[in-house]
Amino acid sequence: MSKMLELLRDNKRSTHDRANVLLSRAEREGRQLTKSEDAEFREIKSDLESLESQIDRLVDDEISARSTERSMAAFNGQPRNGSSFSTTEDRDLNEQFRRVILTRSNEPIDVRTPDRELRSGFQPGIEQRDLVTTTGTGLVPTSFHDKVLRHLVDNSAILAAGATVLQTQSGEPLRVPRSTALSTAAIVAEGAAISESDPTLGAVTLGAFKYGFLVQVSTELAEDAAFDLMGFLAEQAGVAIGNAFGAHAINGTGSGQPTGALTGATLGVTGPTGTATSLGAQTTVGQGGDLLIDLAGSLAEPYARSASSAWLMRNATLSTIRKLRDSTGQYVFSSDIIPGSGSAGTILGRPVYTDPNMPAMGADAQSILFGDLSRYWVRQVNGMRFERSDDFAFANDLVTFRALARLDGNLIDTTGALKYFQHSAT
Repeated sequence: MSKMLELLRDNKRSTHDRANVLLSRAEREGRQLTKSEDAEFREIKSDLESLESQIDRLVDDEISARSTERSMAAFNGQPRNGSSFSTTEDRDLNEQFRRVILTRSNEPIDVRTPDRELRSGFQPGIEQRDLVTTTGTGLVPTSFHDKVLRHLVDNSAILAAGATVLQTQSGEPLRVPRSTALSTAAIVAEGAAISESDPTLGAVTLGAFKYGFLVQVSTELAEDAAFDLMGFLAEQAGVAIGNAFGAHAINGTGSGQPTGALTGATLGVTGPTGTATSLGAQTTVGQGGDLLIDLAGSLAEPYARSASSAWLMRNATLSTIRKLRDSTGQYVFSSDIIPGSGSAGTILGRPVYTDPNMPAMGADAQSILFGDLSRYWVRQVNGMRFERSDDFAFANDLVTFRALARLDGNLIDTTGALKYFQHSAT
């Protein structure tokens, strides 16, 4: 905070005190303000408005300056001031975590997101918003949750690829309508009856499965000023819950767990005999890269041209695809990285996301998924919640944190938004 801002706020407090003295004296004497007192009160009110305007302007200037500084630091790829923390908020939040631990406060640390959706329209990845503090622990509400989300996204390819995330305040079942067949139109002759063609609608219910884990931190770690406690906790929370939910977001059965994107997808292409563990020979018609072209072609046009269409497979499968060569020995597919997308490259101009939860190449395996991944919806109740206990591991002088997140997911559009490639049986 600048010296000028501190001075203005001090002036505002003293001016406010003058107004209180004036009003309190008249109230104590059981009378209204005199003419001179009323004039003085109006002058004080005008001063307060002027001070508030100056304070707001300075605060906006400081926020803008910090934002510019952070942007330039990110652009240059280095933290500011030689610190191990990329922003002032990171550093302040880390110190506050230490103070909470060292004072052995039993109040829960409850980190929640605002009452609005995390996304509006498709964009690759998740939009990350500021947080609000709902308890008295004084957490700075930006950087920590941003890191948790980043680790969560890094460990779930579905989220990284652009799944639509809905944020709700409570976890009761959420029914979402979805189409299973579309209306059709036709040319109608003049004066002729117009045929009815209703879309077929269904509904999918998104619940709120609770994911959680414990992490313990020693008092020694809390006292070690060189240790990035905030980053450690954020990474552990994001990785653990991201891995657990990420597996279900792909292969979840929908029974006692989310329904996975692969589970809800439909068959696009089946490999011919001889592709049980591979894509076959590139020089053979209907094998190799032809199968990928056929899989992309099996998608309805609106999904195929969607900005959010992408490939999903495990890294070993991508390696097999990268090795495909034509009869002249030239590689068939490029693997250009799209900056900022988090993808592993491109196939047919669309980004590729890798996830170890996708099935490996094998007989009858569904090893490749392609389509509009924004049609997979993730429901999150509030945000990541952290609670602490000094008693759980008291004998070991450990502070125990638990991280909890309530999540569910399902493919909302079953008209063919996602298609998979299935290997042959032999």
